[in-house]
Amino acid sequence: MARIHSRHKGKSRSKKSLHKIVPTWVQYKPNVIEHLILKLAKEGNSASQIGMILRDSYGIPDVRMILGKKITKILEEKNLAKEFPEDLYSLIKRAVVLREHIATNNHDVVAKRGLLYTESKILRLVKYYKRTNKVSKDWNYDPKRAKLLVQ
Repeated sequence: MARIHSRHKGKSRSKKSLHKIVPTWVQYKPNVIEHLILKLAKEGNSASQIGMILRDSYGIPDVRMILGKKITKILEEKNLAKEFPEDLYSLIKRAVVLREHIATNNHDVVAKRGLLYTESKILRLVKYYKRTNKVSKDWNYDPKRAKLLVQ
């Protein structure tokens, strides 16, 4: 299937292993990994940042394989999850930065096009998250409120 905003198919990328067996070289127990996740979340890291820290610093390849649940699920159980899903928040943050850039550089047509694409992604994600009840049904994307949300 092709990408949304380009005509490229984009199938070349790294793949996760098909084996769902915990590697023998992982030296951390599940309760220690969960404790690390909670410690990193209290420091203010997002779920993807926690996963990268665990992979790069602690040598834990996949939390889901070891614990049987995702990092976001663990954070939700301990009431440490963020108000908005991480991908939606990062897109809103990008849109706010693009709006500030366009305010000072009005002739930057490429940035205006990027803002259109980013906001269309935001609207599609909001529609999905409303359908899955991760965002309240009456929440709407507003660029003025988005700036307050990101700060």
